[in-house]
Amino acid sequence: MHKSKKTLFLLLSIIFAVSCQNQNKEMIAVTPPKAKKIPKQLEMHGDVRVDDYYWLNDRENPEVISYLEQENEYYQTKTAHTKEFQEELFQEMKSRIKEDDSSVPYKRNGYWYITRYETGKEYPIYSRKKEVLEGEEEIMFNVNSMAEGHEYYSLNGISVSPDNTMASFGTDTISRRQYVLQIKNLDTGELYKDKIDNTTGGSVWANDNKTFFYTKKDPVTLRSDKIYKHVLGTSTEDDVLVYHETDETFNTYVYKSKSKKYIIIGSNSTLTSEYRILSADDPEGVFTVFSPRTRGLEYSIYHFGSDFYVLTNKDGATNFKLMKTSENTTSSENWKEFLAHREDVLLEDIEIFKEYLVISERDNGLNKMKITRWDGKASYELPFNSETYVAFPYVNLDYDTETLRYLYNSITAPYSIIDFNMRTKEKTVLKQMEVLGGKFKEENYRSERVWATARDGVKIPISLVYHKDTKLDGNSPLLQYAYGSYGATIDPNFSSARLSLLDRGFIYAIAHVRGGEYLGRPWYENGKLLQKKNTFTDFVDCSKFLIEKQYTSSEHLYALGGSAGGLLMGAIVNMAPELYHGVIAAVPFVDVVTTMLDDTIPLTTGEYDEWGNPDDKIYYDYMLSYSPYDNVKAQAYPNLYVSTGLHDSQVQYWEPAKWVAKLRELKTDQNQLFLDTNMDAGHGGASGRFEALRETAKEYAFLLDLEGKEQ
Repeated sequence: MHKSKKTLFLLLSIIFAVSCQNQNKEMIAVTPPKAKKIPKQLEMHGDVRVDDYYWLNDRENPEVISYLEQENEYYQTKTAHTKEFQEELFQEMKSRIKEDDSSVPYKRNGYWYITRYETGKEYPIYSRKKEVLEGEEEIMFNVNSMAEGHEYYSLNGISVSPDNTMASFGTDTISRRQYVLQIKNLDTGELYKDKIDNTTGGSVWANDNKTFFYTKKDPVTLRSDKIYKHVLGTSTEDDVLVYHETDETFNTYVYKSKSKKYIIIGSNSTLTSEYRILSADDPEGVFTVFSPRTRGLEYSIYHFGSDFYVLTNKDGATNFKLMKTSENTTSSENWKEFLAHREDVLLEDIEIFKEYLVISERDNGLNKMKITRWDGKASYELPFNSETYVAFPYVNLDYDTETLRYLYNSITAPYSIIDFNMRTKEKTVLKQMEVLGGKFKEENYRSERVWATARDGVKIPISLVYHKDTKLDGNSPLLQYAYGSYGATIDPNFSSARLSLLDRGFIYAIAHVRGGEYLGRPWYENGKLLQKKNTFTDFVDCSKFLIEKQYTSSEHLYALGGSAGGLLMGAIVNMAPELYHGVIAAVPFVDVVTTMLDDTIPLTTGEYDEWGNPDDKIYYDYMLSYSPYDNVKAQAYPNLYVSTGLHDSQVQYWEPAKWVAKLRELKTDQNQLFLDTNMDAGHGGASGRFEALRETAKEYAFLLDLEGKEQ
């Protein structure tokens, strides 16, 4: 062969070979990872389950990390065409947020405290000004500089000493919510050498300005179980254990009464409360039990004058009532009724002032605030007109004031912080959230509350929001969200990030399913333990209602839930996969039975009153009947985006990892299935103010890509 022809042939051969290699690499890259199977038998109550992916429960195993990285690479490759769109969404959402923002200052013990942000910075700056707002700013903590060099950084629990000279605070650089507690001298800027590991981050100062109390966690289960006392100038190794919560179903914590008279230790399980009190003037004293724990008796305490007010479910007060007792006779047999229980109104909280009592309650799902003078001369309710609003007391640290500060927003209107004069009824808007960019106008959005009928006849409320130009003809995409556990109520709050969906024709729906407390405490009781499936069927029935009423169709219906709401997502895709085009499950709790059988996993023992203890066969069988991981089967599933964090302390990463592996094995469709693991963060995701929006951008890009709306 002629040399030039031979050279050309070799060049073409090399190009062809490289091309084939690249094609093969591309084919390999877009082939879903396949986790190996190592069968492990799990036996309980004579029932044997085989878990092929149990081996993923080891973050120290290089093969586990490799598998997670393969899943990440697969997700990145399959969504590469949306990268620019993700960035566009991120910048769009970020552009609506005022970067150089600051909080409404509040005054405490002679200082005005402010949290502010600077343009281009991810973390807050905590500062204060003495006596007057026009005074010189004293920066207490610039978290931006503190976070330098860390992939994740969280500062928590700032507590200033009564003489204003010191502040204790906690930092977490791993995202396991195990905070290192430190002390800073606010006069000199000195950071004391004392470091206390594995705390909740918070602490409480006694009135002597040298003693503080803090909470430590069990290093394995991460349960908050011990209260210690530290005295400045002494070694942390000599800190005194003042309380140990030995019941593994309880967590403990410590705080100070609003009156500043008492240091209070609280112990709570899902169903039971107990408190211990100590004079803040006597840190060397002994805590005394306020009222001994009685299973099923919940209470919280508020000190005022020479009395305590007690919010409790005592004597069958399912929606709670308010009682009163002398600070010298605090056990429950001495409590006297102050506000009676009501069957249809949930009493949520109270705020005490020198001349006024403010009651926060929930009536038919709506927030209400009632103001009453102690002398009985006035009693009235703050008026709110919408059915999709949220209102509650904000920071109210001062007793001797006639001003109530509260927060108000609706699903279509940004939040406002308002000072309300309880005597004159005049209100002053101190701050209204700014939505930048010039495009947002409240009048361009519509909201409504509708009621779906569940299969057992119960009416389920749904809060809806959409752009006024969105057609309600059954062809619009709709994202349905819910949580539905622990009595946590998902209120119809405003979200500027959500505008990126609404402006592209999405309807957003919050299904107020049983398991939350939107319609009172019975709403919660009917969505947990052996009635947990009501949460799942409520969500499905709301979906069917939204389709029936032509808000959307199954081709355009999407679902979203995180953590326990991720369990909800796992349950509905097993139960009714045909209803949804796509589902987002964020940090999902999907391996219910195995997790609840392992009391070494963080949070497990404290969850028995929510889910049940599977050591009892009744609860084991019931959990097994809905546990998403255990009920994956050979069927078609919707498009799925699943996210988790390697260091998650709430829902361990292996739950979603195992779930996705099993779905890959059994599902019969060709729909998308992504596992996206944040290798640097935990349950709450990224720690930066704006970086968290990147995770939202990923979720929105997943939805909008399925809808073909990338503009």
